[in-house]
Amino acid sequence: MTSENDRLRRRMKPLNRVVVALQGVGLALGTMRVLSVPGRKTGTLRTTPVSPLTVDGVTYVVAGFEDADWVRNARAAGWGVLAKGRRKQRVSLIELPIPERAAVLREFPRKVPHGVRFMLNAGAVESADPDAFAAAAPRCPVFRVEPSRAVEAPADSRR
Repeated sequence: MTSENDRLRRRMKPLNRVVVALQGVGLALGTMRVLSVPGRKTGTLRTTPVSPLTVDGVTYVVAGFEDADWVRNARAAGWGVLAKGRRKQRVSLIELPIPERAAVLREFPRKVPHGVRFMLNAGAVESADPDAFAAAAPRCPVFRVEPSRAVEAPADSRR
């Protein structure tokens, strides 16, 4: 499975760059947003596409890989910059404890249907069923996104 995940991650890099570039010129793609989180070592903003979902009026982002760099960076920093097109907002990122993740993950297939295939390919879930997503709580980090204040991200945040 690790080699399959490695192949998926390699294929995702160029696609992620395209999404980030389109967002950078002001083109938002559906529910996709760009999340920039300071790196653990350099503090330089590192950017990745995400698809936030709202459950009971609260916004969340879900990771398909528990060891993704953006997840480790978010855990360390606790904040990031969420962008839709050219609109950027500084946000707090609060990781949910495992027992609280299931309710959010259960909503993922309905609220982010285009993300289901990615989660299946990543091996994060076994099926598109909401209960399969809820069962993935131990291996799928979920962060609550709370608005902080609007900021302009540094120019190097597009990496």
